[in-house]
Amino acid sequence: MKSILVMLMLGFALQLNAQTNQDKAAILKVLENQRQGWNKGDMERYMQGYWKSDSLLFVGKNGPTYGWQKTLDNYKKGYPDKSAMGFLTFGIKKVEFLAKGSAFVLGSWHLKREKDDPKGYFTLLLRKIDGEWKVVVDHSS
Repeated sequence: MKSILVMLMLGFALQLNAQTNQDKAAILKVLENQRQGWNKGDMERYMQGYWKSDSLLFVGKNGPTYGWQKTLDNYKKGYPDKSAMGFLTFGIKKVEFLAKGSAFVLGSWHLKREKDDPKGYFTLLLRKIDGEWKVVVDHSS
């Protein structure tokens, strides 16, 4: 009886770990798709990683912005063309699951442009919404 209980617990733990690994890979894929969209100058593709909601929260140097469309508009204003967008790379420092369907990401960003190389850090809160991981809060500096 004891061995059956141990095997059940081990199986449950392995299943949870596999789910976490699958979710981590899915989150990293969201970020990679964003990076690729950015580097192609495709802001709409970049924005697909964000929750398309008026409740999306983006916090940058100008303070908080609420809403997917307003965030897109601000990105387009700040990065009007591919030259301004440059070449984006991410350095993912941490992916941590806070609860089922909720994750925290810490990372760095770097833009390589002809005249400068801005860089900084970001923290993201992602939620699994309708089976897809989406950024619901982005604080970038």
